[in-house]
Amino acid sequence: MTSSEPFSICQLAAKDLVLMEELLAVFGQAFDEVDTYSSSRPRDGYLKGLLSSNYLIAIAALKNGSVVGGLTAYELPKLEQERSEIYIYDLAVAAEHRREGIATALIQELKKIAVARAVYVIFIQADIGDDPAIALYTKLGVRKDVLHFDIAVDNDFRLAVLGS
Repeated sequence: MTSSEPFSICQLAAKDLVLMEELLAVFGQAFDEVDTYSSSRPRDGYLKGLLSSNYLIAIAALKNGSVVGGLTAYELPKLEQERSEIYIYDLAVAAEHRREGIATALIQELKKIAVARAVYVIFIQADIGDDPAIALYTKLGVRKDVLHFDIAVDNDFRLAVLGS
């Protein structure tokens, strides 16, 4: 595949399990986390449930029917007002297809979905040092410097709470 080939953008549905599997492979390669994205893949029923839910949004970029990029996002209903936000959780384009406008097209498609759902805002995180991502997101939105914390779930605590 060459960069001159056109690409198409589509929102994935429950029937698109093969494309979702391809998208997971793209994420694994792009994030250098192949094991995370491939070693314990969810069952088809689990993926179908997610893809048919009203809170997960999965969008793929295709060239010649193969996934070359995509994003997953979650719609988050808010408490303080009757509105929701969309959080882009994963966004990646295969290395050989970068700098072709695919990531921008994916976000533009998500914006159309957000408008249709009357979403208030879309937000995404970027890692410090990921200059291409930071440049893209700066072009499309307003930067907010925040801190991100991962809070581990302690399995002993989980067992105590669940009474097992």
